[in-house]
Amino acid sequence: MSTPAGFDELIHPATRLSVVALLAATEWADFAFVRDSLSLSDSALSKQLHTLEEAGYLELRKEGGGRKRRTRVRLTDRGRAAFEGHVAALRAIVDGAGGPAAPAPADRPLPTKAAR
Repeated sequence: MSTPAGFDELIHPATRLSVVALLAATEWADFAFVRDSLSLSDSALSKQLHTLEEAGYLELRKEGGGRKRRTRVRLTDRGRAAFEGHVAALRAIVDGAGGPAAPAPADRPLPTKAAR
């Protein structure tokens, strides 16, 4: 089976896919919210955000200063389009993997005493 159009190797690893999926549901998110929501360490999240930012999929914004400094992150239009294309490609893979559906157990006739 060939890889469907829209499949994105950059987004596909589970951690990055989780980050992008979380960000797709919001406009901006605080670094701490993403970190805590995905149970990641600061360094693990920073590495993933950096990779996605280099690809142009994320925008990072640092606000405030000193101890009150916070980092906010959002998907760019390019990142949102890449995520939507990747999700569509995953759906195509899943849909293409199924052959004819087996009947559900309720659809199968029950054996009679003679057949047992």
